[in-house]
Amino acid sequence: MRLNPVPFWFLRHGETDWNAQGLSQGQTDIPLNAIGIAQAERAAKALIGKGIATIVTSPLSRARVTAEAVARALELPIAAEDSELMEVRFGEQEGQPMGDWYDDWIAGTFTPAGCEPFAELRERTARAINRATALPGPVLVVAHGALFRAFRWEAGLEPNIRTPNALPIWCQPQGDAWALHHAELP
Repeated sequence: MRLNPVPFWFLRHGETDWNAQGLSQGQTDIPLNAIGIAQAERAAKALIGKGIATIVTSPLSRARVTAEAVARALELPIAAEDSELMEVRFGEQEGQPMGDWYDDWIAGTFTPAGCEPFAELRERTARAINRATALPGPVLVVAHGALFRAFRWEAGLEPNIRTPNALPIWCQPQGDAWALHHAELP
């Protein structure tokens, strides 16, 4: 599926205890820790003045609380929660240390038991991003790391790059690929 050629902001949620411990979260609803809350507030300040008109978020609490921090700072409502923005279902890997199986999972040569195949994640990511970017923009999408890997694949970029917590990223279509630019944090 092709992505709408519409620029948007992406924000991965702030840190959780499982992030800090290097554990795969998947769809387990782990809340932000104190560092994650501070990261969300800092990202919110970085997004002031960027012209964001619409905020769309994953319903998982770590993303929702991050989106709420931005919404307060920008004095905007959260326009939608989109279940297709949820993190990948990691199956038996949820709660386990992050492994070196990501490359094989992305390539489609290995999928852990109960894990959503990367190809399926890419399809739902494209649908969700396209729904979000059809709203008044610029749009801010608040979601998750594996979801951003899927976006990167669909955007013609190297997919297996770890996205930092709570770092706003401007996603700009440029021909067959996209350019990504990080916002300056205060």
